[in-house]
Amino acid sequence: MAASPLPSLPGRRISVVGTTGSGKTTLAAALARRLGIPHFEMDALYWGPNWSGTPPEILRPRVAAALAGEAWVIDGNYSIVRDIILSRADTLVWLDYAFPVIFWQLFLRTLRRALRREELWAGNRERLGTAFFSRDSILWWAIQTYRRRRRQYSALLADPAYAHLIFVRLRTRAATRAWLDALP
Repeated sequence: MAASPLPSLPGRRISVVGTTGSGKTTLAAALARRLGIPHFEMDALYWGPNWSGTPPEILRPRVAAALAGEAWVIDGNYSIVRDIILSRADTLVWLDYAFPVIFWQLFLRTLRRALRREELWAGNRERLGTAFFSRDSILWWAIQTYRRRRRQYSALLADPAYAHLIFVRLRTRAATRAWLDALP
């Protein structure tokens, strides 16, 4: 399966993936609004109060139920549910931006969320100390996972099990804006 040269119209069951900080949720929400279909954020499905993760035996049925409809957009990289998502999806949009781009976006987003005390999922909030100066830093997570995500999604592109997917690989924010703007 080769990456599509930016099809003008995605399917109606769309998975948006990319490394931490790439803008998955922002794009997925914009796609859902544009297409008039529901948007599901994997972080919202996964995270509970006090940053507690949802166990797989609860998360997998939760995701399956969310994606039972005929049209949706979901964003996230949770490998524990990737099989559920990609077996139902007809389109995979990969935000494959350069590391400096995503790191800068993530840095600014994390700083904004922490300073404004923005509520995320289940009452959770990012904290400056955790975000910038701990082993649990989202910035450190991005550094650790950037190359792994690129390998994973490059492999998916070549995997015959996913030949049913329309595959859209967006390498710059400008390409992403142009693609989104071209949708009806």
